[in-house]
Amino acid sequence: MKIIAFAGSNSETSVNKKLIHFAATYFDGHEVEVLDLNNYEMPIYKPEREAAGLPQLALDFAAKIDSSDLILMSLAEYNSTYTTAFKNVFDWISRVKDRKHFGEKPMFLMTAAPGPGGGKNVMEAFLKRAPFSGTTVLENFILPKFKDNFEEGKGITNPKLKTEFEQKIESVKSQVK
Repeated sequence: MKIIAFAGSNSETSVNKKLIHFAATYFDGHEVEVLDLNNYEMPIYKPEREAAGLPQLALDFAAKIDSSDLILMSLAEYNSTYTTAFKNVFDWISRVKDRKHFGEKPMFLMTAAPGPGGGKNVMEAFLKRAPFSGTTVLENFILPKFKDNFEEGKGITNPKLKTEFEQKIESVKSQVK
């Protein structure tokens, strides 16, 4: 199984990048490619730019999705919604002809944040959007209070949250072969 994994953030110290790298460790024996949105920076989408042609980076990102069997995505929440970095990639790939944003690929959707909500607003927003964007969210997971519940080198340290996370990983694996 080929898996594409990425965080919806361009921050070098993103907690969602840390969560994505942790999640990827649960897929030993599978081909996992972790993407960094910093490698897909494009001009801010607008129709006039689209008229000049899609950026090669948008086509490249879409091709990565299309080559996968599963998407692992962890969205950062800025001001209760998507980051600009994620939204811009999302907008550009939505313009690739003859495909939906996420190429009809299944997804394990995550979010993490330093606060007690853990990114619940961006999670809710994406769950509403997912059916129209060419993905089925198989499972979703919220990691609140990141600094209290995650440690570098160990991963999720809160036993209840770790158990929930691992159960959802197993559920995803059972649904995608």
